[in-house]
Amino acid sequence: MERVLIIEDDQAVQRALKRLFENQGYAIDISADGKSALDAFRSNAPTAIVLDLRLPVMSGIDVCRAIRQLSPTVPIIVLSASTDVVDKVLLLELGADDYVSKPFSPIELLARVQAAIRHASKPVVRDLAAFNGICVDFGQMEVTWEDHRIELTAQEFRILKFFVNNADRVISRVELLREAFGYEDCCTSHTLDNHIFNLRQKLERDPANPIHFRTVRGAGYRFVR
Repeated sequence: MERVLIIEDDQAVQRALKRLFENQGYAIDISADGKSALDAFRSNAPTAIVLDLRLPVMSGIDVCRAIRQLSPTVPIIVLSASTDVVDKVLLLELGADDYVSKPFSPIELLARVQAAIRHASKPVVRDLAAFNGICVDFGQMEVTWEDHRIELTAQEFRILKFFVNNADRVISRVELLREAFGYEDCCTSHTLDNHIFNLRQKLERDPANPIHFRTVRGAGYRFVR
């Protein structure tokens, strides 16, 4: 049976989420603070996580970061009363798969969790990639360049993976936002451009004249090996 770990300190929300997911056949574990959530995650790995940001003992952001270090693939769907786009970008940077603002629609939350589970269960198109002396292990989230370790954020890995799997094809900003970030309204084109800039700084020999992460004026981007 698929298991959902709910990390939420509000008892009314706990009960509502427990009822929502149990009615769909999921087993449920509930933790009311960040520390007990990590203990629950280690003792009984869930299929997906619903994570509230405002938690006692340990913040939701720290919990997200810690869980992503323990598992790069388990889906994490964040719940927050904040609608600030900066918060959304930060959580996606740390490795969250989706972000739902409170008050939320139970049907929408359920759909987002189920979509994240389906996405995580898909076979990986390409675990390993190499170009111009750079080796990428997407499963381990590791990049090396001529035996030197290169640190990428979780979001940079997502963008790089989408580029690698769509090499030599012109990709619009809209498609890249949708496919690499999960949905279009969480980020701006400026935020996307900043991610591309960071990838060039880390993975291009001459970032000012990129050969891999190319801008196609008026159309988007194209990745060339």
